[in-house]
Amino acid sequence: MSLCFLSPYILFHYTGSLQSPEELMQPKPRANGTTVTEFILLGLVETPELWPLVFILFLLAYMTTVGGNLSILAAVLVEPKLHTPMYFFLGNLSVMDVGCISITIPCMLFRLLAHKRTIPYGDCLTQLFFFHLLAGVDCFLLTAMAYDRFLAICRPLTYSTRMNHTVQRILVATSWACAFSNALTHTVAISTLNFCGPNVINHFYCDLPQLFQLSCSSTQLNELLLFAVGFIMAGTPMALIFTSYIHVAAAVLRIRSTEGRKKAFSTCSSHLTVVAIFYGTGIFTYMRLGSIKLSDKDKAIGIFNTVINPMVNPLIYSLRNPDVQAAFWRVFTGRRAAA
Repeated sequence: MSLCFLSPYILFHYTGSLQSPEELMQPKPRANGTTVTEFILLGLVETPELWPLVFILFLLAYMTTVGGNLSILAAVLVEPKLHTPMYFFLGNLSVMDVGCISITIPCMLFRLLAHKRTIPYGDCLTQLFFFHLLAGVDCFLLTAMAYDRFLAICRPLTYSTRMNHTVQRILVATSWACAFSNALTHTVAISTLNFCGPNVINHFYCDLPQLFQLSCSSTQLNELLLFAVGFIMAGTPMALIFTSYIHVAAAVLRIRSTEGRKKAFSTCSSHLTVVAIFYGTGIFTYMRLGSIKLSDKDKAIGIFNTVINPMVNPLIYSLRNPDVQAAFWRVFTGRRAAA
């Protein structure tokens, strides 16, 4: 699902009228008529001699990420032991991870291959929209997984009724709806800004902090919107995850057997690791706007957001999970692992 082949969605601009994708994706002109029609993405390195090395490394990272996450999805589909709510959400998370990396890396690789750094204004906004859409779904799926662990450990007697197939589908649909609203809000808001001066983005994909710095008009309202929506879209899930795991920790400590505690903890440790990485990089990226000048450190955080997180998720969830490992064996060999 490379961005290079995605068409813009029809978006609503807050003027009371419906605008076509072409109209909305056109940059707003200034009074003197100057406007920016494309941006220049500097990429990870500016030295052309290093571009082949960067291309090879990120092509391998992309193939590893897609392969790993599709393997997780295949394992969840073929292994009956993994037909549980937790792995239903994990399968959806793997699809989102493939989408997140496919929004940014293939186009970066194409630009490296073509020795081209420019990206049209409309493509830049489209990339921003889909990146925030898929990352937003990730955010809410992690919350649903925390709620699932809470019910499984703290409410085991009613778990099967409280987390039935209907509830699972509702949680996934709600995740998509909330993420779509968030992505649409930021895309429409950024489309109202004027871009008339510098058009060089010191990054390898389009995102809000970089575009804010290039705007000729005030971004104060956009930054306030980012903080307000971020508090709702990220703060609420974080609070729910934190609350769920307080109850989970209390329940685990009440388990008398060491083996029981170890098993209960192992089902949560992988999820907590992914949550820490996901929210840690997100807070560093978006919660410090206006405080410091963006630098090459933001490229490193961008690599974590778009490459490292999706790439390590399959490893984290399978490293200490014998059921997932057995499912991998069945996917790759066509037969069950020896007991």
